[in-house]
Amino acid sequence: MRQILTIIVLLFVFCNLQGQTTPNPLFATDVQSQKKWVDSVYNSLSLKEKVGQLYMVQVMSNQDAATKNKIVKLIRNQHIGGIIYSNGGPVKQAKLNNELQSISKIPLLIGMDAEWGLSMRLDSTYAFPWNMTLGAIKDNSLIEKTGKHIGEHCKRIGVHFNFAPVVDINTNPDNPIIGNRSFGEDRDNVTDKALAFMKGMQNAGVLANAKHFPGHGDTDQDSHKTLPTINFDAKRIDSIELYPYKKLIKKGLSSVMVAHLNVPSLESENGYPSSLSKHIISNILKDSLGFQGLIFTDALTMKGAADFDLTGDIDLAAFKAGNDVMLMSEDPEIGILKIVRAYNNGEITEARLSHSVKKILQAKYKVGLHNYEPIGLSNLVSDLNRLEDDVLYEELIESALTVVKNKSDLLPLRQLETKKIAYVQMGDDSGTPFFDKLKKYTRVHHVKSHELDDLIGKLQAYNTVVIGFHKSNANPWKSYKFSDNELIWLQEIARTHDVILDVFTKPYALLDLKSVENIESIVVSYQNSEIAQQKSAQIIFGAIDAKGALPVSVGNNFSTNTGIEYNDIKRLGYTVPERVGMSSEKLKKVDSIAQLAVQKKMTPGIQLLIARKGKIIYNKNFGKHTYEGKEKVSFDDIYDVASLTKILATLPLLMELEEQGLVSLDNKLSDILPEYKGSNKQDITIKKMLSHYARLRPWEPFYYHTLDSVTKRPSEKYYRTTKTDTFNIEVAKTLYLRSDYQDSIQKIIRESELLDRLKYRYSDFPYYILKKFIETHYDKGLDKLVQEHFYQSLGANHTLYNPYYKISNKKIVPTEIDDYYRYQKVHGFVHDMGAAMQNGVGGHAGIFSNANDVAKIMQMFLQKGFYGAKRYLKPETIDKFNTCYFCESDNRRGVGFDKPQLEEEGPTCGCVSMTSFGHSGFTGTYAWADPEYEIVYVFLANRTYPKAGKNLLLKENIRTEIQRFIYEAIEE
Repeated sequence: MRQILTIIVLLFVFCNLQGQTTPNPLFATDVQSQKKWVDSVYNSLSLKEKVGQLYMVQVMSNQDAATKNKIVKLIRNQHIGGIIYSNGGPVKQAKLNNELQSISKIPLLIGMDAEWGLSMRLDSTYAFPWNMTLGAIKDNSLIEKTGKHIGEHCKRIGVHFNFAPVVDINTNPDNPIIGNRSFGEDRDNVTDKALAFMKGMQNAGVLANAKHFPGHGDTDQDSHKTLPTINFDAKRIDSIELYPYKKLIKKGLSSVMVAHLNVPSLESENGYPSSLSKHIISNILKDSLGFQGLIFTDALTMKGAADFDLTGDIDLAAFKAGNDVMLMSEDPEIGILKIVRAYNNGEITEARLSHSVKKILQAKYKVGLHNYEPIGLSNLVSDLNRLEDDVLYEELIESALTVVKNKSDLLPLRQLETKKIAYVQMGDDSGTPFFDKLKKYTRVHHVKSHELDDLIGKLQAYNTVVIGFHKSNANPWKSYKFSDNELIWLQEIARTHDVILDVFTKPYALLDLKSVENIESIVVSYQNSEIAQQKSAQIIFGAIDAKGALPVSVGNNFSTNTGIEYNDIKRLGYTVPERVGMSSEKLKKVDSIAQLAVQKKMTPGIQLLIARKGKIIYNKNFGKHTYEGKEKVSFDDIYDVASLTKILATLPLLMELEEQGLVSLDNKLSDILPEYKGSNKQDITIKKMLSHYARLRPWEPFYYHTLDSVTKRPSEKYYRTTKTDTFNIEVAKTLYLRSDYQDSIQKIIRESELLDRLKYRYSDFPYYILKKFIETHYDKGLDKLVQEHFYQSLGANHTLYNPYYKISNKKIVPTEIDDYYRYQKVHGFVHDMGAAMQNGVGGHAGIFSNANDVAKIMQMFLQKGFYGAKRYLKPETIDKFNTCYFCESDNRRGVGFDKPQLEEEGPTCGCVSMTSFGHSGFTGTYAWADPEYEIVYVFLANRTYPKAGKNLLLKENIRTEIQRFIYEAIEE
């Protein structure tokens, strides 16, 4: 209690000594010990050493030896108080920092311009978004979290002061130096963002610095090249530019950087920079605003200031004006000499000198320099590139994306079956991540040309055009404007098409648009980073919410805080595991077992996808199309999914008919197909048949009946090598089956014997039968029906029957080298013989797809029949088919869906919920959905290549072991 009272008394004394009521942000929690240390150090210093503490010089960790030696001399001989780092790598910086600290009598105060974190020092990319991007985010807790993460970065690399946040209110679109570095032009938004950022960073133990006082936001001049003028009266500056400082100072702001500006209304001497103005610094910042933290000059080497006859005069003027720290002096040695002489001549009092030096020492104590320890080099790079930083970056970008126009609610895109979408790239930077992600949702073509007329001609085949305007993300100052040609092309495209314009740069780019009338939708994505591009594609298709708001106004078209909000429409999104309660580290086990399966030649290649809570969090490819080939598996390659066809094609079509009342699970075969009347199958119900509980034989080698009895090759009675009217079912390349054999297949099934006793026995027969029923009902093939009813609107454009006729074999993974029926490589034709004999369109097999598309269909099931703003099936229908009706008879199956095992052995890892469902396929495929854990898992392989042989994937439980690792990776 006594200690607390002492602290309160000291705070009161310090505040009154300063004549202020604002808090002193440089006080440590143990203020008595701090004061004792500060006084002790101060009293031990010579005059020159005291003055040296006022200086912070620029250091680059990649500088040459000669420059480094100059810094060493400044530390040893001039006793400078600190250094500010810029450029170089983190390991070099840490090593240099340790070296320089070791030769300094008083530990150095380390500063850095790390407004967006420190990953930029590794690979020229930034750890976090620009302030302009952050300004679009409504949730300020995310900004506070950003400040905290950046503070942790700084602290890890030995930085005590981060020259952030920028609190300039940017009301001038032509501002060349602030722009993206400002949170925006709304003073309240800027202040709230700055407060949150400051709080987060200072809670991490790194002192904040608000800049550039009194306000650098409304100028079109670069302060690095000249002395910009802020030509507003004092009232305006007080109400706008100074507004954030008032709030931040009251909340404990540690330091302020005074700008290099000409402010006539606040400084009477024309051309005299604010960083040297006693009225601006001492009278306004210190006296009027009551600021007690450290005051930094901006770089004293900046051009365009009032003339000073001798080097060092500017340093002296800056100190006399009230600055505490001389930042980046042109010549610290001369500057120190000038201040020492001024002190000795009585121009500077002891009180004035001790005031600033003790503040600097207070700051050093507060950041722990009284107990200085060198920077640890172990794991430094990984500590600056943490997974949690990546997670936060993604969340920030997602929250910032802003829809500023959306005529007729074009966004998010719905009814994909009606959309013919083209992507046109503009700007001077890559748009590949954007285009690649757009293609995950539906068919999108990249249309390009060097001539406008040619481009317009090519676009006639499309009704919707996504224009991505991509500008360099290398730094915040890069060009953001459309070229004159791009502006013309944009307007011409918009005249004849529905246009979605996505701007991957600062929103000021829209200022040059003469009109936005013909542009249906406009999205501002702020930056052209890979994550921004990926997330923007997701917002266009409604996989994530639209929730950002413009931080600045854009001419007369869009005012500050414009932002059209909409919720996601339940399409799969893409994120990292941690955002859905899973561990990236634990999922590495999935990589290992998938790689093992390929290395041990259990399958040539694998596509693997995991989704949770509506987000794909893992989508990787392993191996190649074939063992001997060079074609690596890619995301848009398609696999023969074999029996997954049952739940991806036949079952959803049957579900539709059932919920429409056109068929019932209790219908008998004789009810739906008259030819079954009088057969031994007439009383079998759909429910029993699809539950594999109907005494049906597992399968029939239909193809075997068509082979020559001697050669065991396709008989001339049934096959031809050229297509004719009679022989028109292409079972493989240049091998045509007699067209009437499909009737023979149905006859064989209808007349087949039943098994002796009723028990669970898996059979393909139900899907031959249901194919006949469904196609008869609609008078249309299963291949066309499933496209029209499901795949086109789902955006499952890589899912189809008979891909051989429609896409390049380079994108189709082969399934087998057939030496028993077709005697050739089965590539682009269905592997299953019975499906091949039905012209490739089977109810039980025949579908080709990729993992991404299979996941869409499984997610639709998981979401009780809803996906992409469309109700495909009723929840009760899904539940009806996802029910085990014969569990008591030791039959785990649902109606069409496979279900978890009832005992130890079965189709899953045994760790899934009993409400989960899915299916596997002979070629090595597997798809499973779990409503309770909200997981979709897809595994596609061609384990049958080159020979079906032993099913090592099944024998080694590869698919279910991966499933077990997925569940082990759940952390919530």
